[in-house]
Parts: sequence; structure tokens; C-alpha cells
Amino acid sequence: MSTTTNIIRDPLPREMQPHTYSIMYRVEGSHWWFGGRRRILSSFVKKIVGNLNTPQPRILDVGCGTGANLEMLAHFGEAEGVDVSTEALDFCQTRGLKHVRQGEAERLPYEDKSFDLVTGLDVVEHLDNDVAGLQEMRRVLRPNGRALLFVPAFMFLWGVQDDISNHRRRYTLASLKKVVRQAGLEVELATYANITFFAPILLGRLLMRMTGLRPASENNLTVGFLNGVLGRILGAEAALLRHVNLPFGVSIICVARRTD
Repeated sequence: MSTTTNIIRDPLPREMQPHTYSIMYRVEGSHWWFGGRRRILSSFVKKIVGNLNTPQPRILDVGCGTGANLEMLAHFGEAEGVDVSTEALDFCQTRGLKHVRQGEAERLPYEDKSFDLVTGLDVVEHLDNDVAGLQEMRRVLRPNGRALLFVPAFMFLWGVQDDISNHRRRYTLASLKKVVRQAGLEVELATYANITFFAPILLGRLLMRMTGLRPASENNLTVGFLNGVLGRILGAEAALLRHVNLPFGVSIICVARRTD
């Protein structure tokens, strides 16, 4: 198992603007969006790991960023991370996360059939070739292993964060399922998420377009003492998503399986 960071320093395409990682590292622990999303994701990971029947599953977080999701995944198995950015991996190291490597999603630096669970959490939308990235996730999955994806939904919700994060696209449920299947994975579950804040986010982004207001990052848009409350409200969708698929939302969650 690799325990190194920043060994490979070859120039790789940067997937976000340079200042984004420092903002992300600073706010991931407290911002309502990140906290609520982790609660939803934890619910899905717990269910997936329970179905794997593997005492200590090996988990890979593709596009691990500054490491907050990797910390969450470590509660469920042996979690490792890979990211294209050396800056992001430096922040992982600051968190004490050692099992990380530099590499591109389309060329993962791991052997075939190495992992029980591979996650791509707000990652696939960054890729020029999303099918190639998903094919790589399939390649490193063991037979019957799962991929957990979380992507932004609907192009009409395009906002500042999409621009500064160098997103290539936002998805519909149909378009995400299509590329997942093209990559050779079987869709087990796919649903929209964050229906709770769909209307205010849509209105906020329409207002930004009308007024020309462009904050440095939407991740900076915290709401003081309401931050924790909003995070709990968003996170409460975890219970809802255990029973129903939502008809729309700001994001999409997909669980897919490698079948051989």
C-alpha cells in the first residue's frame, strides 16, 4: 500500500483554480454544504459496505481533494486517496492522511481489481472524458465492487462554483446513467439529492446572472450561526433517500456495480 504524497511532480492538468483548495480546506469542516453532504454520503457508504460482506473493505477516493471525505471514508475501511493536484495532497498531508497518491482519474496509478469501493465525489464533472474516468474506476474495482458517484445536476443551475472549479458539465439523471453504463458499470441506484435547497440555489444563481455579482467562491457564502442548522437540514435528506428517489435536486447520487 502506498503511503507517500508528492513523489510524482510531473506537470498535470489542474482541475480547479489555485485558490480553491485553500478555501476548501478552510471551510470543509464547518460549511453547511460540505457537512450536510458528508452526512448523506456516509449513509450510502454504510449501506454499500454492509452489502459487501468484507470485514475491512479497501476504499479509493478518486479526486480526494483536501481530504475531508477521505477522513469520513476511513471510518468504513482502509481508505486511500488520489488527486491530480499536489497542492490538494499537501492539505491531505496536513490532515495527517498518508495513504494518498498523485494521479489522474483517467489513468489511476493502481492495479486492476484492487478496491471494494471507489468513490468519485464531485469529480466526474471535471473530466474531459468522463467515460474514460469511469472506465478506470471500473478497472480498479474488484468483481461485485461498487462505485459511489456524486455529481452536480442540471446545466441551468450553472454558477460561479462551476466556473472556478473548471467543471465541464452538470448532469441529468439520464445523462449520468448513460455514461456509467458506457463505462461498463451496472447502475444499482440513481437519484437526485439536495431537493431542500433547490429553489433558493436556483434563485440565487439567477440573481447573480442578472446582477453580475460574482463572489470569489460560493464556498465562502456562509450564514453565520445558521450554518450548522442548514447543514443538519441538508443532512436529514439521508433518511429520506433511504426510502425514495427524488424527482429533482441540486446534485445526483449514483451507486454502480462492477459485473463480470
